[in-house]
Amino acid sequence: MSSRPVWLFDLDNTLHNASPHIFPHINRSMTRYLEQHLGLALDEANALRMQYWHRYGATMLGLMRHHGTDPDHFLVETHRFDRLHEMMVFERALRGMLRALPGRRIVFSNAPRHYAEAVLEIMGVRRLFEDVVGIEDLDYHPKPGIRAYRGLLQRRRLNAAQCIMLEDSAVNLRTAKRLGMRTVLVGGGLRTPAYVDLRIPNILALRRQLGRLQVR
Repeated sequence: MSSRPVWLFDLDNTLHNASPHIFPHINRSMTRYLEQHLGLALDEANALRMQYWHRYGATMLGLMRHHGTDPDHFLVETHRFDRLHEMMVFERALRGMLRALPGRRIVFSNAPRHYAEAVLEIMGVRRLFEDVVGIEDLDYHPKPGIRAYRGLLQRRRLNAAQCIMLEDSAVNLRTAKRLGMRTVLVGGGLRTPAYVDLRIPNILALRRQLGRLQVR
């Protein structure tokens, strides 16, 4: 086992808590985008947003496939925040925990890069990551599709066996495990799937569990 692991961190609900304020804002922005650009009523737009999200894993993919939507325009318009710093919920001890981790650190998110960069800057941890990989860097193929993971591995010339992926979404870890990565599920839930190597209640608990991942 390599002594220099590569930590692949999901962003939302892994490194910070997006559920109270940020996710509701993005959902409203996406619904409004569908209203404006597809000429839908509010209820219709909200239903179509959810339909595409469930079918394709991302509302954006449904819009690209069925309506020819420009993904960059969609990502910019739906990830606008006038007061992002006021919406952030995160642990102040995150920076110290990340600095103590051995190896390399990369953010691997389905979110657009400009939003991920802004979130990391507000938390004061951007400099602790060598790269921030957003969905546009992966040709708009989101997790858990295997093309996203293979794109990341090729982009950074990574060996999957050296990677440890941390996610709040179990299904995203299933693909990582298929490729030979170690997997960490962050957050509570009813069950721990067999493809999860370690489950932790929150990101700060990672530091105490490095031995279970064979990391020193």
